[in-house]
Amino acid sequence: MIEVRYSASPSEVETATNADLRKNFLVEQLFRTGEVRGVYTHDDRLVVGAAVPGTDQLELPAWDVLGAPSHLARRELGIVNVGQPGHVLVNNEKFELRHLDGLFVGRGNEVTFAGPDAAFYFVSAPAHAPYPTTLLSHASIEPVRLGTPQGANERSLYRYAWGQQPQTAVLQFGVTVIADGSVWNTLPPHLHDRRTEVYLYVDLDEKERIFHLMGQPGAARHLVVRNREAVISPPWSIHSGVGTGSYAFIWAMGGENNEYTDLTPVALEDL
Repeated sequence: MIEVRYSASPSEVETATNADLRKNFLVEQLFRTGEVRGVYTHDDRLVVGAAVPGTDQLELPAWDVLGAPSHLARRELGIVNVGQPGHVLVNNEKFELRHLDGLFVGRGNEVTFAGPDAAFYFVSAPAHAPYPTTLLSHASIEPVRLGTPQGANERSLYRYAWGQQPQTAVLQFGVTVIADGSVWNTLPPHLHDRRTEVYLYVDLDEKERIFHLMGQPGAARHLVVRNREAVISPPWSIHSGVGTGSYAFIWAMGGENNEYTDLTPVALEDL
């Protein structure tokens, strides 16, 4: 099952109803046991999806919207396990993934997901060249420490694929974990004029929520987001959020380049 999302202009977002915002930018109900579900967005042609194997093995589909014999015929893939330990087969080579471990899979590979309690989140992007498959253990990555307790935005940013090692065509992804007692994520916010970014919020209690900010500076809107729901952030939109409890989020980007520092900061007074 895959859903297609179309691009929206900033002026449309500024006057959209809450229902329209959710329909266009919020990705819900990705995680269903025994299924692979996805959303294809025309913003930089990213595919956002999830595979929850249960007792079965699930193959990464070649959905018709891709127009290719296999999902990765012309794409590359980032995977993060947001459930319990499981494994991914890449051309029958087995990669074990624990909670929040990642895997980069280059163009031209076949992928199968397995693990009764695993829940695999993935993002794919068009790729001009193949690069090696790389296991990205959460525990082995040195995080970048950001924010302060006083600003309620203390967080640890784990860069899995960010334009250096491993080498990718355009895809970047990683995990940011919010410290206990902090609630804000990317603050102050910024823009990626040349890349679309997707946030998946995870490890959030079912009773808690995230208030995700989006839109152009000076015309910000918000979405109320549950655990394991994602937000598509177009290049012209800010992305920031505040939670009612502890959480983490998986960020993934694809577009014109894979320069991690290619961003435009937005001052709070400009919001």
